[in-house]
Amino acid sequence: MARGDLTNDQWAKLEAVLPEVRMGRPPRDRRTVINAIRWRLRTGSPWRDMPERYGPWETAYGLFRQWQRDGVWVEIVARLQAAADAEPNDHALGRSRGGLSTKPRLACEHGEWLR
Repeated sequence: MARGDLTNDQWAKLEAVLPEVRMGRPPRDRRTVINAIRWRLRTGSPWRDMPERYGPWETAYGLFRQWQRDGVWVEIVARLQAAADAEPNDHALGRSRGGLSTKPRLACEHGEWLR
């Protein structure tokens, strides 16, 4: 696992909310493709400069664009937020090494508090 790749716990939570592949052949290893997309978004590098450990850049780019067009990323975020909201009350807001939790900020940015 490279620096910045999903841990086993993170992958388990994400895999639980990933949608079924709707069309075409699914990637051989979705975790590697998701890590490739995360690497690209984290670094801001061109897709073609993606490290070889993630496989062909075209695979990661293709999945990223398809899910972007189909609204899958929004669906994944909504499912992850719903799962986080279902956590016990003692796992919600509080202090961490980074300061206060970012959940209120995220809810505000998406207009949840405006309704």
